[in-house]
Amino acid sequence: MDAGAPDAAVEFHDFFERHHAGLARLAHLLTGDADAADDLAADALVALWHRWDRVRAADHPAAYARGVVANLARSRIRSAVRERRRVALCWPQRAEYADGPDVPAVVDVQQALRTLPFRKRACVVLRHAFDLSERDTALALGVSVGTVKSQTSKGVAQLEKLLGSDTAAELVGERY
Repeated sequence: MDAGAPDAAVEFHDFFERHHAGLARLAHLLTGDADAADDLAADALVALWHRWDRVRAADHPAAYARGVVANLARSRIRSAVRERRRVALCWPQRAEYADGPDVPAVVDVQQALRTLPFRKRACVVLRHAFDLSERDTALALGVSVGTVKSQTSKGVAQLEKLLGSDTAAELVGERY
């Protein structure tokens, strides 16, 4: 890719302006980390710029970009899990007990989303927070439409258990 090509630079700048905020929002919802969201979106856009000739030739460049963000988020989550495991091995173990945990008055949807396995979370977020079709979600994640259907259904069912069926149905209806 000739980064100096004026048409490509203008085209990429337009793509950046249209999609940066949505990609950062997707990263935030997938990782639950607001600070990392902009970094992930920026990293994804840098990767897209390096492959801009391939991205702009794609049938769905925005889906391609969401796929890059999802992959980067998955890598970040896996790294964090590995780091927590290393710390847990070195940190002294002690039991912590709570007599009666406080139940928050406000439901934390992001906390509930973080409990879902990555693929379920990604399907629920793309389908309901971003209002993508099953086909577009499948394109973004590189999976089949059937996988999107089953993972979304299972993810929403888990959210219903965590949040209560009325709250989850209300949230899914409002598209988060």
